[in-house]
Amino acid sequence: MKKLLVTGASGFLGWHLCQMAKQQWDVYSTYFSHEIEIPGVTMLKIDLRDFQALKHLFQQIQPSATIHTAAQSSPNYCQTHAEESYAINVTTSLNIAGLCADFGIPFIFTSTDLVFDGLNAPYRETDPVSPVNAYGEQKVQAEEGILARYPLATICRMPLMFGMATPTATSFIQPFMQTLKDGKELALFTDEFRTPASGTTAAKGLLMVLEKQVQGMIHLGGKERLSRYDFGRLLVEVFQLPATRLKSCRQQDVKMAAPRPADVSLDSSKAFHLGYQPLSVREELEMLRG
Repeated sequence: MKKLLVTGASGFLGWHLCQMAKQQWDVYSTYFSHEIEIPGVTMLKIDLRDFQALKHLFQQIQPSATIHTAAQSSPNYCQTHAEESYAINVTTSLNIAGLCADFGIPFIFTSTDLVFDGLNAPYRETDPVSPVNAYGEQKVQAEEGILARYPLATICRMPLMFGMATPTATSFIQPFMQTLKDGKELALFTDEFRTPASGTTAAKGLLMVLEKQVQGMIHLGGKERLSRYDFGRLLVEVFQLPATRLKSCRQQDVKMAAPRPADVSLDSSKAFHLGYQPLSVREELEMLRG
């Protein structure tokens, strides 16, 4: 089996990707602060910001392809810790791209829908970027730097992702459900729109992109445009949670460190044409409910 290097196994997307990829690949995956075991995957503890360690890792494994999911992905944290998050989100990403270029192997970088300002959705791959927060800005810098360093690289812009909690990560639905189960009020935005996809679907999309040897930019959003509040309503319905505590609010009602764009829905028709097939959000939630 060919060797696939996946960075960030302790992250939500990285964990789902390892589960999916180990069926077809000999998977090697990295973690740093959150120790994790994934059966059938070779786990490696490394600080990806250490270039010498990174170089040694590539020489040791000799991967056939790399998917880089490791990141500091909390917009609020990136806003308040710009330098620290830049080191992993930008510098490390460019270093990995450079090593993949040296080895002449496919490199997939997971970016975000937050590279857009939310004023002209739905967004296609060719639309101009205009991030409104530090996290989006860092992802743009990484995208541009990667393609400059390794033009054959692939940039996958990922949507808001949800799914079952992993041993070291949750998606946004776990705290939502817990709040409602505890009988507390959950206020969700009616004016923030995304095209959510499950972690499993996103992982399948990344592996399809690798298999089809897509290069350049591609969007892996879900098929539906939903507000956070719409999503909450579906969650309440499918998991039969107490609906009376679900309230609507607007972005301006909540003070956050990082500004949020209003509508970063992705147009993922390029991926759909290649065979990427997200289910509806309701179907995805019903599968999670089991």
